Amino acid sequence: MFNRDRWKEVLEVLTTNWFRTVLTAFGVFWGILILIILLSAGKGLENGIRADFGDIATNTMFMWTRSTTKAHMGLPIGRNFRYKIEDVGTLREKFPQLRFISPRNQLGGFGGNNNVVKGIKTGAYNVYGDYPEIIKQEPMAITQGRFLNQNDIDEKRKIAVIGLGVRNELYEKEEEVLGSYIKIQGVNFMVVGTYKKRSSNGDGEEGQKEIFVPFTAFSQAFNQGNNVGWMAITAQDGYPISDLKMNIVNEMKNVHKVHPEDTRAIGFFDLYEEFNRVESLFGAMSFIGYFVGILVLLSGIIGVSNIMLIVVKERTKEIGIRRALGEDPWSIKKQILMESIFLTIISGMAGIVFGALFIYGVNAILDANGPVDMFMNPSVNLGVVTAALLILVISGLLAGFIPAQSAIKVRPIDALRTE
Repeated sequence: MFNRDRWKEVLEVLTTNWFRTVLTAFGVFWGILILIILLSAGKGLENGIRADFGDIATNTMFMWTRSTTKAHMGLPIGRNFRYKIEDVGTLREKFPQLRFISPRNQLGGFGGNNNVVKGIKTGAYNVYGDYPEIIKQEPMAITQGRFLNQNDIDEKRKIAVIGLGVRNELYEKEEEVLGSYIKIQGVNFMVVGTYKKRSSNGDGEEGQKEIFVPFTAFSQAFNQGNNVGWMAITAQDGYPISDLKMNIVNEMKNVHKVHPEDTRAIGFFDLYEEFNRVESLFGAMSFIGYFVGILVLLSGIIGVSNIMLIVVKERTKEIGIRRALGEDPWSIKKQILMESIFLTIISGMAGIVFGALFIYGVNAILDANGPVDMFMNPSVNLGVVTAALLILVISGLLAGFIPAQSAIKVRPIDALRTE
């Protein structure tokens, strides 16, 4: 392995017909480069989608009410009903597997139609009446002050936590936010904190234009009574919310006298199910990346094996002379295997280097211009690169094994006769 003359011979053989050697090496180079590009692109997409999910509790469902489509227990079809705050206690009693049950009320809808005033500035934002647990289901970073707490709920404090998007639109750059007041539909709320949600596209300011106030203060200020607009429900670890959701929905149908077969009266969104679909997509993308990349890499390895067969054929007379002079067959086999492994590893390493440069370039562009929606930080695991190198070594041995066997099977006298 460390014989200088042997390595000199390896280089002489590979450089005798350098154009052929380059074309052969390009197959391996291109195979591992494609493998790295496919895997890094898949990882970039995965990172982007995961960033959009953020740290949100994925074992969660959201549940709201709609009008009934079936008459039941003397109640008419088309009846509208609302959840009540007592429903939270019912669900906690019936389903100990649930970790958080957050009743929520909302002003402004998904377009933000409510009127919020600060001094002479106005804005339209989503305003949520929430319990403190919501920050564990929908994590956010508190940049100033604090979030809601239980005392705010118990004392019905008219306080608010605003997003950075609200702060930037209603306040001057150096203006103090904490302790100031904003007016939500004519009711004053004191700002006690600001938050920022993580997003794949920079600060994601559009996602920060929300205001959180205590559920009890919201109900009192906007005459909601004990009504609940919708609920965010998170199950304990080990209890998929997808397995519990229909039992929860059926319990609410029973409480609010909704026909058991009325599939429209209660709407819900299963975040856990959607997240699992995305996870399955990640797995499929990874499989496709490996499958296509390895096939391209194997095509390059086959090319190496074919070229080594040609090289052995061209050196048949030389091999015959060496055998006639008494050289050990294993020595000849080792020479051919070394040539094959050397060519495979060098071309593979070049593919890894160019793949790393490609990933570095893409990340540099993303850093300079800002992340692209649903795509960020493409990368390849170090273990994948190590495995690729191992595959190259094994493939190099396999690519050289058949030509090496072919070389030592030729009898010296037959090899000497070959022109």
